[in-house]
Amino acid sequence: MTISINPKQTELVVVRPDPQTLTDHRLPNFVGLSATTAGTTGIAMELVILPPGAIAKPHYHPQHETVLYLLKGRVEVCYGKALKQSKVCEAGDFVFTPPGVPHQPRNLSTTEPVYIITARNDADEQEETVPYDPTFEEENNHDCNH
Repeated sequence: MTISINPKQTELVVVRPDPQTLTDHRLPNFVGLSATTAGTTGIAMELVILPPGAIAKPHYHPQHETVLYLLKGRVEVCYGKALKQSKVCEAGDFVFTPPGVPHQPRNLSTTEPVYIITARNDADEQEETVPYDPTFEEENNHDCNH
């Protein structure tokens, strides 16, 4: 196993997020570690907050893997072809989303936000997402917009 260290990095980096930004899905997001904030070269990590009743736009990530850890709350994630599959995730769950898998998370609570730590093997501050239209693949579909 070869371990490569970024020769520019010789110090521990601490990021204390201050400004709240909005993700491409219009969800509150607190920038954490990225190429911009910490000089990372292959990973980014942040806190995402799903407001009560929030539903992200259906999308997929063409190149990167994403892992999540739910700190608080419950989320239904519809995923796969036409978003026909569904899993409910709750606080304490780890979730892996492979590249290219369409998905759409929604906060199951109408009163409490969901707090999620996300990490991906892409150092950009704003992750690459591609909008996904589940009706394109199948006429009678189930998306998370019940």
